[in-house]
Amino acid sequence: MFKLCRLKYYLRNKERLIILQPLTSSLDEAFQRYSSSAADKDFLHRSILPTDHFQASLPRLPIPELEDTLKKYLECQRQILTDDEYDQTVDIVNKFKVTEGLDLQKRLIAKDKRNKHTSYIAKPWFDMYLKSRLPIVLNNNPFMYFRDDPRPEYQNQLLRSTNMIVSSLKFMKTLRANILEPDIYHLNPAKSDNMRFRKIMRMIPTPFVFYGAYMFKTLPLDMSQHKNMFNSTRIPRPGKDELVVNKEGRHLLVMRNGNFYVFDVLDASGNILEPGVIMASLHQIMQDQSPPNTEPVAVFTAEDRDVWASYREKLISLGNEETLKLIDSSIFALCFEDNKPTDPNAITRMFLHGEAGRIWFDKSLSLIMSAGGNTCVNFEHSWGDGVAVLRYFNEVFEDSTKKSVVHPSTSVQTDAASVQRLEFKLDQEMKENLQQSVKKFNSTIQSLDVHHLEYYKYTKSYVKKSGMSPDSLMQLAIQLAYYRQCKQTVATYESCSTAAFKHGRTETIRSATAETKRACTLFVDNHPAVSVEELKKAMMACSKKHGSLTRNAAMGKGFDRHLFGLKILAEEEDGRLPEMFTDSNYQKINHIILSTSTVSSPAILIGGFAPVTPNGYGVGYSTEDSRIGFNVTSYPPSTNAPNFIECVTKALDDMYEVLEGRHPAKSI
Repeated sequence: MFKLCRLKYYLRNKERLIILQPLTSSLDEAFQRYSSSAADKDFLHRSILPTDHFQASLPRLPIPELEDTLKKYLECQRQILTDDEYDQTVDIVNKFKVTEGLDLQKRLIAKDKRNKHTSYIAKPWFDMYLKSRLPIVLNNNPFMYFRDDPRPEYQNQLLRSTNMIVSSLKFMKTLRANILEPDIYHLNPAKSDNMRFRKIMRMIPTPFVFYGAYMFKTLPLDMSQHKNMFNSTRIPRPGKDELVVNKEGRHLLVMRNGNFYVFDVLDASGNILEPGVIMASLHQIMQDQSPPNTEPVAVFTAEDRDVWASYREKLISLGNEETLKLIDSSIFALCFEDNKPTDPNAITRMFLHGEAGRIWFDKSLSLIMSAGGNTCVNFEHSWGDGVAVLRYFNEVFEDSTKKSVVHPSTSVQTDAASVQRLEFKLDQEMKENLQQSVKKFNSTIQSLDVHHLEYYKYTKSYVKKSGMSPDSLMQLAIQLAYYRQCKQTVATYESCSTAAFKHGRTETIRSATAETKRACTLFVDNHPAVSVEELKKAMMACSKKHGSLTRNAAMGKGFDRHLFGLKILAEEEDGRLPEMFTDSNYQKINHIILSTSTVSSPAILIGGFAPVTPNGYGVGYSTEDSRIGFNVTSYPPSTNAPNFIECVTKALDDMYEVLEGRHPAKSI
């Protein structure tokens, strides 16, 4: 409150603003002149606000009140437990609230106050990823699929990869030069997303600037994750992995048919090499007639993490340390595929897991490109979340399609290529380990089922006009589909960013609510006829509740991360867990059957990930101006993705009928 009062005084001091205005204008003019100069060919833009301008003043992620968290926890449990299970959990929660919970809450708050540079969840959440011993393929790495280049003549593997590499390097350099426009969520873009806002924000001292932005109804977002995007790799270690960033690397890692290649994309001064030089190196790799690698070492990155840690040490002992360093320190990875899939399910498989040894999954960022130019980002998840990747995604798509550096008329400078092929030294034991890892990988990916849905009856704008939020409708469709398929409500996870806070990560939106449960019974169960008006009222109630859950999650007022923080504190400081966390029903609510996520952007076609439990579904979805898309994964026979897609379609059809004022048909 003190900071906000001081800021109001500062902004009202019109004399000071008038004095600074000439300086602002002259800087603006200089900015405009410099932006168009040749010196800026290595950068996306030059923001007049430093990238980290808001970072110091970002609010800290709040620790919710214990009673509020436990109330929300029980409300969510009520939807998935039997009466007896619920009564048992209520007793455990009430006991926890006045005993261990009270003490843990006090200690968590005290620890948070000692670490004001970060959030209470940042390290535990980061460590959760790094301590997991599960293979990161299917359990960790998601993918996001770029839209095709709107110019068909540029939808070419060589052209598109060259343009995307240069745009990616420009993004990296703009970020590291601290001139990338800060991530800001504008509640009213017409009033705040303009130069006037930026001029005023530039004049406010950094300790107060977040509060100035807030007065303009904007929310600056945390950008601490971005620094881990490039030259970074997750290194397997026994018990807990390590994220290593080496900014000295000037080279790119390219993989094709399980073979490894590296070449420099920056010169000794850190400048981006001429596009023709980069294009020549890519062309040389594409022309390499080497057969697919029969010893694809990259498959080890899909292994159990402790197994991979032991294999990596063995590789180093065999003389592969420098090779591994080149892979680890590469700016990012580009994976060329010789296939040209057109089926959405085949595209998902290529981008989510591919063939054995085709992707180095430990790299923080990998671009995967089919022979037809279809492109995705596959990223290791420990270092960051969708918000950071989305910013990269949007910038690279826009720059590569609107400011292309190579064109269909560009000739390949074959004499400019300078590519080094990497070879691993393997003994007989490692060759046998490699073949076992390939078999294990193939068995794992064959157990995954993938299905896709494109739906065109209504769109994002149609849903908004109906009075529902598009995301609430999609989540209700998922609940209706599962209820129709299995006749029950189960633990559901929807990811929500908490990037509005310093070092925020994510919070869970628990989309299975009393409102969705009631809507499911009205739409699906056999009972006396329900009017269209009552069905629509039930849908609107779901939307209202979902909106409340989303706002709470975004503001750090969910219950999942708070309970997780308390649990980790108990493990680390007490060496034992209270009954609250050993309760089988706590395990049940965290055994996620419906894992869901969406990322909305004109640059994204769809995203995807595997289920987080053997009997669950991974549901990536998007609502756009022209269509609705679902990407569903599962592990049969305990789940049935094709039938789930049928049930989603039925749910969307039923809700469309209701929004159109008609009663939906009962049969599927």
